Amino acid sequence: MKIITNICRVLVGVLFIISGLIKLNDPVGFSFKLQEYFNAEVLNLEFLIPYALAFAVFVVIFEVVLGIMLLVGYKKKFTLWSLLLMIVFFTFLTFYSAYFNKVTDCGCFGDALKLTPWESFTKDVVLLVLILVIFFNQKYVKRVFSKFAAGLTVYSGLALCGLLAYYVLMHLPIIDFRAYKIGTNIRKGMEVPPGAPKSVYEIVFIYKVNGAEKEFTDKELDKIPADAEYVDRKDKLVKEGYVPPIHDFTLELDGANYTEELLNEPKLVMFISYDLEKASDKGLGKLEAFAREAQLKGYKVIGATASPADIIAQKKKQHGLSFNYYFCDATTLKTIERANPSIVILEKGTIKQKAHWNDIEHVELK
Repeated sequence: MKIITNICRVLVGVLFIISGLIKLNDPVGFSFKLQEYFNAEVLNLEFLIPYALAFAVFVVIFEVVLGIMLLVGYKKKFTLWSLLLMIVFFTFLTFYSAYFNKVTDCGCFGDALKLTPWESFTKDVVLLVLILVIFFNQKYVKRVFSKFAAGLTVYSGLALCGLLAYYVLMHLPIIDFRAYKIGTNIRKGMEVPPGAPKSVYEIVFIYKVNGAEKEFTDKELDKIPADAEYVDRKDKLVKEGYVPPIHDFTLELDGANYTEELLNEPKLVMFISYDLEKASDKGLGKLEAFAREAQLKGYKVIGATASPADIIAQKKKQHGLSFNYYFCDATTLKTIERANPSIVILEKGTIKQKAHWNDIEHVELK
């Protein structure tokens, strides 16, 4: 049992550190996932949405530090109780998401590894079993260093995590696991390979029966009562087919689609702001000077946002912005880049550079 307990200890500790570091590489992305959970349709904790980034940073740093504490045997009771309570909560959360199909990706490993809801739940159940083994056999969990050395290791890890969090928030993720990483051709990313499996849908009819709405599939039409009142019909996804890595990228201006035209541009600068109201005013204030420099070097300069026209007009006037903002889906823009605003350089649809507004001075224009 001592050997089994320590094997479980190593597995849990390493997994918590890896999972935490992957999310710590991109805490803004993890905060977007937390916002999904806080949404009214999931946990109905919308008052927490403004604090999602703070929660994200705290959770991922705590996850890494707990992994280190478990491995070195520091503050054993606090570590084991924290691990147990955390995994019980996340097991409930992933089960809730999977059973009610609320959040399709838990974000456990950021964009590095996508898990389905049921895969996330299974992973948490396995972790729960491993942690229970350690918890009930904690007499076998011993410090591997002296108390001072173990404490120094833990607090050094905490400090390094804090520095990493600060760096990626002020710049960009160190490793980009997203579909829009540098070198990606957006047009190719949207292609569907020949023979790729297609999604399968089932037609569902909704009728009001005895005052209550009831669903009938297209194979159950003979079961619909004669006095039932038709309400609606919908297509229900039975099996999802192939989804290309990039599938929601469009750029529209005044109702017209300019996606193809812009992806053919040999030199294109895009300023990304999924929400201009939440964009850094300091960052927006840097864009016009950069835009003029880029235009002098032959670049077409545009903005991309999901904000409405009145907000666009307000921000353009406030910061003296002369370029047009094209409409793009907010989720797509969040996926392209985390900073708000951020700078993306494309050449005929291929992403050549990406930068946080803090690093706009380091963007190279040909």
